[in-house]
Amino acid sequence: MTDRNDPDDHRLRAGMSVRRSVLGDAHVDRAVAQTTPFSEEFQSLITRYAWGEIWSRPGLDVRTRRILVIGTLLALNHWEELAMHVRAALSSKDLSVDDVKEIVLQQAIYCGVPASNTAFRIIGEVVASLAASGGGQ
Repeated sequence: MTDRNDPDDHRLRAGMSVRRSVLGDAHVDRAVAQTTPFSEEFQSLITRYAWGEIWSRPGLDVRTRRILVIGTLLALNHWEELAMHVRAALSSKDLSVDDVKEIVLQQAIYCGVPASNTAFRIIGEVVASLAASGGGQ
């Protein structure tokens, strides 16, 4: 049972709301359905702190956060997460394909051409998938 006065419960509820808003219900529903007793605490941690604390802060808007996240994931070679965040940003219309292209070009200079080359390939697959499903721009 949850305690609505508990700050962790508040962060969990706020985090789940922001997480759904940013990543979409379908993605979050899949993640929740795949949660196991082993991963349950980790899912709670990222929902409370990544989404309930950081993404909920007023200092940056969602579009700016998306730009930062995409650039960071590219820099760290986290390709699966990159694809997920690009798909969510394009589907929500927070970013356009041209915006994402500019992020990758910028990162080519600061993170290296090989990372951006891989990112262009992965993002191209995401764009093609969204276009095929009618969700592209």
